Amino acid sequence: MERLVYPGSFDPITFGHVDIIKRASQFCDELIVAVLKNPSKQSAFSLDERVHMIDICVKDLENVSVKSFDGLLAEFVRKTGAKAIIKGLRAVSDYEYELQMAHINKKLNPEMETLFMMASAQYSFLSSSTIKDIVLFGGDVSEFIPCEILDIVNKKIRRT
Repeated sequence: MERLVYPGSFDPITFGHVDIIKRASQFCDELIVAVLKNPSKQSAFSLDERVHMIDICVKDLENVSVKSFDGLLAEFVRKTGAKAIIKGLRAVSDYEYELQMAHINKKLNPEMETLFMMASAQYSFLSSSTIKDIVLFGGDVSEFIPCEILDIVNKKIRRT
């Protein structure tokens, strides 16, 4: 069974993330969406909230599961038996950062590969940070995130 991992913070998940998940899931038997608990980042949503929102958004994708992890991605990939990770790229700046991370991960886990998938053009400008900023200032993000999580995002961000 070919298993791939799509790691990220997903704070919150956007249509860009969902697009990568749907497209990447076509290339494997199982795609694990790996939600990172990153102590160096202050997340707007708790780890459980992020996992819950992703579960809602991928419920109809039979070969997609959602797991959380902390620690090294290379070790998480090793433990899951995955062959590679999928990273979505929006711009050249994403590539420069992700290339560095791919080399580091390869050193930490020589059996692991990193596959890059370009964001679909209509989502190439989306980021979780932008979504939070729009909501914080009272804007409408219904075209950028799944409707199933719209209330969750609005209530959480407008309240904080």
